Amino acid sequence: MKWVWRGLAVVVLVLVGAFLLLRVPDTDAAAMRAKYGAPPSQFVQLSTGPTVHYRDEGPRNAPVIVLLHGSNADLHTWQPWVDRLKDRYRLIRIDQRGHGLTGAAVGGYSADAFAGDVLALADALKLDRFVLAGNSMGGANAARFAMLHPERLRGLVLIDAGGAPIRKQGGGNLAFTVLRMPVIGPLASQMMQRPLVERSLRQSVANQAVVTPAAVDRYWELARYPGNRQATRERFAQPWTTFTADQVRRIAVPTLVMWGEADSLIPFEAAGWWRKHLPNAQAVSYRGIGHLPMEEAPDRSATDLVRFVDSLPSLPPAS
Repeated sequence: MKWVWRGLAVVVLVLVGAFLLLRVPDTDAAAMRAKYGAPPSQFVQLSTGPTVHYRDEGPRNAPVIVLLHGSNADLHTWQPWVDRLKDRYRLIRIDQRGHGLTGAAVGGYSADAFAGDVLALADALKLDRFVLAGNSMGGANAARFAMLHPERLRGLVLIDAGGAPIRKQGGGNLAFTVLRMPVIGPLASQMMQRPLVERSLRQSVANQAVVTPAAVDRYWELARYPGNRQATRERFAQPWTTFTADQVRRIAVPTLVMWGEADSLIPFEAAGWWRKHLPNAQAVSYRGIGHLPMEEAPDRSATDLVRFVDSLPSLPPAS
């Protein structure tokens, strides 16, 4: 029997040694702010708690578009749209709580918490009505905001959005799959190696040209920004929740549904679900494009966004 215990002790020591050897530390917050938070980045303390990293670019008298990134992404995912549209619109993009340079936040990571941050930011920046666009998790958060605060929106843009009761069967994103596993997930998050991040990003897109070394570095470094890994574990520990058809039918604001037909994370079928239940929606799709149309097909998706935003009723002049 003592040999059994000795054998178990050896296994434990090997596992502990492997963990200590492979564990990747958090990145340095100051270094990350210097690298990813230079102008035009700004930071604002919200009434909901977090100090949010955001960028506010474009003419102040132009139509406002607020942009919400997806899970484990950051505001830099919108750079292709900003490059093409910042002379035409006022573009405000944020690192949502638990992501990027915003980092962890008290109050949890429910869709309501994310929506509360959007409202607090809009109030802090004195935005009246605006177009809200979101990708993936950010799309689900944008839809939730539309349910709670329709009076603040001119339009809604859902880009390969979460929230539909349709799940990918098999395949998908390796990192997300591993991080959701009980016991293994928390350990894996501490041993997050760059090749895993690169493979995960490659699985998310069809246009592999967007998977540059700089993009992989950014995802890997900001995933390890202090507090972000714990925030990811908390988010992934939550039950998988979706919206009901009745909830979506109450979103009366004009909506554009944009989808990559080759999305390996949220299947193209989900675009049809949104289009079916939204009462005031139109849809566009992109053949051969994956989960990030704004990066994978920036010219086409930006053109479709312009067509939608410019079709919205004009706001009355300020009194």
